[in-house]
Amino acid sequence: MARDPGAVQPADFTYALPEDLIAQQPLPVRGASRLLHLRRDGQVEDRQFIELGELLDSNDLLIFNDTRVMPARLFGHKQTGGKVELLLERRLEPTLALAQLKASRSPPTGSLLLFADGIEAEVLGRQDAFYVLRFSAPIDSVLDQHGHVPLPPYIRRDDAPADIERYQTVYARKPGAVAAPTAGLHFDEAHLDRLRDVGIRMGYVTLHVGAGTFQPLRDEQLRSGELHAESLDVSVDLCDQVAAARGAGGRVIAVGTTVMRALETAAEDGELKPWKGETRLFIRPGYRFRVADALLTNFHLPESSLLMLVCAFSGTDAVLAAYRHAVAQRYRFFSYGDAMFCHRQHA
Repeated sequence: MARDPGAVQPADFTYALPEDLIAQQPLPVRGASRLLHLRRDGQVEDRQFIELGELLDSNDLLIFNDTRVMPARLFGHKQTGGKVELLLERRLEPTLALAQLKASRSPPTGSLLLFADGIEAEVLGRQDAFYVLRFSAPIDSVLDQHGHVPLPPYIRRDDAPADIERYQTVYARKPGAVAAPTAGLHFDEAHLDRLRDVGIRMGYVTLHVGAGTFQPLRDEQLRSGELHAESLDVSVDLCDQVAAARGAGGRVIAVGTTVMRALETAAEDGELKPWKGETRLFIRPGYRFRVADALLTNFHLPESSLLMLVCAFSGTDAVLAAYRHAVAQRYRFFSYGDAMFCHRQHA
């Protein structure tokens, strides 16, 4: 019998991780990462990412997230002089945004935040954990001129010029994310070409990853079964590709938890259909998957919604055992870390 998702608690999804295993820099070559294969029988295999093709079959469909990371971090100060660090969550209108703010004291409603070139942002209020801000100039142009690569909080360094390219997939094309869909960071164009040459099919969804992905789970999210909102687009063409892959005997493989969330949102009625809008889907053990047969993903933070999703897909005990193996074998963790390939636990 499936476990009641309402009974799931973050503490059920923890593991001990030495801090020195959190990757602070990308490897010199994208495809040089390691790949942990969690097999259907629960056993693990240590591989290299360049061996991914050995785990795939002709006519399998790899689905990628083609979102593009924006330079979404800004540094400025309050009218009182205190420093402010802003991380964009979502643009609501050309000059209206939701954002996280880091400051010594929370700026009150009606106050102004000051940035370079005389750019200002008025604090209009709060929405959940985020601030609502009205900018004096179009947000896209502000970020293009003054924004920094929004490296995750567990990467404890300033962003560097190399991050502009490396914290971005090679197929990123639709700006809107403030965090990379990191499972795709391992691919370079040559690797993608090799997979195409042996008959692997490729499709794309768009899910703009929000800054909420790095926030600890709140009690209200656990009660409601809903996460922070993220916008997504699953096209008619992608739905046709899934049907064609199934018809040819191929599997559907989600490249990253963001792709999994997009596919499952678009299949909320039991069948994959074109879908465009926002999702708050929270996938936890007890969830019944409808679309993907396998998942390629990075290693995720303890007690996070992303780790819960992977456990729901491949089994909590098996996934946590695989994580303990990865720690013992000194895999690299999180955004710039190594990858894992796993299978759906139940049809």
